Amino acid sequence: MDEKSKMQAEKHLTGTLVLSVFTAVLGFFQYGYSLGVINAPQKVIEAHYGRVLGITPLDRHTTNASGEDGMDPQAGTEGTRAPLANTEEDLAASMHILTMYWSLSVSVFAIGGMVSSFTVGWIGDRLGRVKAMLVVNILSIIGNLLMGLAKFGPSHILIIAGRAVTGLYCGLSSGLVPMYVSEVSPTALRGALGTLHQLAIVTGILISQVLGLDFLLGNDEMWPLLLGLSGVAALLQFFLLLLCPESPRYLYIKLGKVEEAKKNLKRLRGNCDPMKEIAEMEKEKQEAASEKRVSIRQLFTSSKYRQAVIVALMVQISQQFSGINAIFYYSTNIFERAGVDQPVYATIGVGVVNTVFTVISVFLVEKAGRRSLFLAGLMGMLISAVAMTVGLVLLSQFAWMSYVSMVAIFLFVIFFEVGPGPIPWFIVAELFSQGPRPAAIAVAGFCNWACNFIVGMCFQYIADLCGPYVFAIFAGLLLVFFLFAYFKVPETKGKSFEEIAAVFRRKKLSAKAMTELQDLRGGEEA
Repeated sequence: MDEKSKMQAEKHLTGTLVLSVFTAVLGFFQYGYSLGVINAPQKVIEAHYGRVLGITPLDRHTTNASGEDGMDPQAGTEGTRAPLANTEEDLAASMHILTMYWSLSVSVFAIGGMVSSFTVGWIGDRLGRVKAMLVVNILSIIGNLLMGLAKFGPSHILIIAGRAVTGLYCGLSSGLVPMYVSEVSPTALRGALGTLHQLAIVTGILISQVLGLDFLLGNDEMWPLLLGLSGVAALLQFFLLLLCPESPRYLYIKLGKVEEAKKNLKRLRGNCDPMKEIAEMEKEKQEAASEKRVSIRQLFTSSKYRQAVIVALMVQISQQFSGINAIFYYSTNIFERAGVDQPVYATIGVGVVNTVFTVISVFLVEKAGRRSLFLAGLMGMLISAVAMTVGLVLLSQFAWMSYVSMVAIFLFVIFFEVGPGPIPWFIVAELFSQGPRPAAIAVAGFCNWACNFIVGMCFQYIADLCGPYVFAIFAGLLLVFFLFAYFKVPETKGKSFEEIAAVFRRKKLSAKAMTELQDLRGGEEA
């Protein structure tokens, strides 16, 4: 960012803008908390499931969140007393049931996100960005109450239901928040403020990991409070949203409320002249009017949006199938395999690194650009995944390979936060103008959540099947994602929505011209 851009950005960074963005990204904080909270207390909650379902053998040891082995003092005291497993077959069947319920507890969160992501555009246009975020917070409060009260009923049912409802909230929020933040942000700050989505996620993950320590909330008495605690953030966001202005772009383009849009723009920009942005909105409004409302079906059938849709979907797929959620969901288990004595503290270390490098990416994204950071992050993750695989494979032969695996995990997370982590959340909103944007965000959100669900549901089974080679699969996928991004993903840094659309039009014309040239050459040879 040059000096002129810096001065312009500082001029546009007002208290109202900071409050609005902070309040909005609290939705992503809850998303991050829900991702990370299920990790540390896994053994404690599984043991509780076993007691309630009556499938845990009496002499089964539980591992607390600090990784210490010990008898569960409450075994057999709640629900149905657990019978002894008389045979290895009984024990295997019991463990299979526990794995199924646990995998469902982890991944049902993403099912909720998938279901609700398709309604993002409708609710955002119907209620407005701010009112929509207010309303969907009710889902978060309900979901967190269900989990917080899990010990007062069938815990496995209440946790699965609570995470499903929380997922519904996060699916809506993960579409509404980028939509609102991109629309209230000035062009000079759009990328930096867009990365705050990811910063909120990793902060939520880190806080959930710290609170999940055995001596805090990750124990047999306090784990329901740990699971339901993000309801506090939901209440905070609810009351702060009452102070936030509605998106000027929504007011001007969707509702035609010119004066109200100008008023809100002045609140967000301070004493700056709003006419330049108003003129840009007017141009976008005219284009949106000429192309009418774009449905999800039209998004896929119209050649006008095809390239942008493919890019939007692929950046979401690359974020989730990169393997990062395998680290977030099962990092404690991975560190155990790597021979770490206190795996939960190593997991917290990952969370700290995660947060630090997300902060760094806030400053990098406008300096280096979206595309270059995305490519650098994917390549770094690819190398780290290979190193992680080598370390896990050779661990039985060389004890020092555990350090290779651990360093690779930390580097994997660092490179994720450089580009593939934050960029997909806001680049979709940058790729589309006002007309197709809600539909595009809904489709991209569904894709992200669907991939999230697949990883959450399948990773434990794939890890059991593939053993130390599991991250070789992610390495292969990362290579595919890198090649796609290199050839297809455009740079959106500092460009208006119209300029980005023009890039895709040029690419389309270039590809068409190349095809016609090849056909011409083929005809001449014939």
